[in-house]
Amino acid sequence: MSESAPLAGLLAGKKGLIVGVANRNSIAWACARPLAAAGMQLAFTYQGEVMRDRVVKTTAEMGEVPLFDLDVTQDDQIDRLHEGVEQLFGGRLDFLLHSVAYAPATAMANAFIETQRADWATAMDISAYSLVALSRRFAPMMEGGGSIVTMSYYGSQKAVPGYNVMGVAKAALEASVRYLAVDLGPRGVRVNAVSAGAVNTLAARGVAHFRDLMKITGERAPLKRTIEPEEVGRATLFLASDLSSGITGETMYVDAGFNITAG
Repeated sequence: MSESAPLAGLLAGKKGLIVGVANRNSIAWACARPLAAAGMQLAFTYQGEVMRDRVVKTTAEMGEVPLFDLDVTQDDQIDRLHEGVEQLFGGRLDFLLHSVAYAPATAMANAFIETQRADWATAMDISAYSLVALSRRFAPMMEGGGSIVTMSYYGSQKAVPGYNVMGVAKAALEASVRYLAVDLGPRGVRVNAVSAGAVNTLAARGVAHFRDLMKITGERAPLKRTIEPEEVGRATLFLASDLSSGITGETMYVDAGFNITAG
């Protein structure tokens, strides 16, 4: 299915913020494209000038888009982002995509039991707490009807070799989705996660034995294949739209059914 049909206009007049685009292979970009095709006006974040150049090249097909520098570990930068987005969109935000995760290389390479305190704190701060910080800051702009979506992975539920502290961080992220959904529900703001199957992204290649994981996923998934980034994008489009108006606090699996299999 092309990204322009039959959903063109579904999100017309809506405004969204995309946090986490790294390059054209990133999940965040696969989500941004169908959102834009459906009519949503988007702004993007980047971290540092090197990443800015990458994001500019990635988003070029959308023309000149608003870009904001953001380090999610810095509250003052989140405040500045909020001020910029509030001014840009006239005080209204309909959608926030959180697609940010990081753990130090040593924490991913070593056995989980060797995880150091500082690496644990870094993974939790960037991969999980940042959703809480961004949601708290932007929820007032979403009063009466907004959607927040974050990206997770099955390593939050099962011990995936090499995923280590990131799996624990994703478990914290999914728990945060549920608690945020309860807090923000009375304000008309929905919060959900998409648990994507193994996708060949820059971040995923930092997981040990990733090639083996892709092979196993394709063999064991009921659909007998791995997923395409565009499939994650279309699920995110659904959660961003009024089509999912009754859904909050959920983790939606887009993994060709891999999560339902045993062994």
